[in-house]
Amino acid sequence: MKKTILSLLLLSTWLFATVKNEEASQALLDSKIPIVDIRTPAEWRETGLLKGSIPIMFFDEKGNYDINDFLQKLNSAVDTKKPFAIICRTGSRTRILASFLSQKLNYDVINIKRGILYAKYLKLDILPYKPN
Repeated sequence: MKKTILSLLLLSTWLFATVKNEEASQALLDSKIPIVDIRTPAEWRETGLLKGSIPIMFFDEKGNYDINDFLQKLNSAVDTKKPFAIICRTGSRTRILASFLSQKLNYDVINIKRGILYAKYLKLDILPYKPN
């Protein structure tokens, strides 16, 4: 009986968690959905940040990560009970992270396909990175 209930709970979590793949757009920015930029500080300095986005590094320059540190920062900056978006340089890192956040934590995540480079191409509002 316990295994059946656990299986149903896990299945329902999988069924209700979503990942949407969207390209950066003015409509997404206007929606006021929080956007978390998971790139490195060096990348933020190089290209800037989408206006209003929240810089929280996930992978460091060597590809390492600290999931607990990231989740602590994410949960203090964003209401993860509501949809939020994540962005990186080209969308490859966010594709991996979005799947994890959706499948393992039941977060509704928008993966911004093609990343900040496409946002720059579209000439969306990008501001210089200013460390705290």
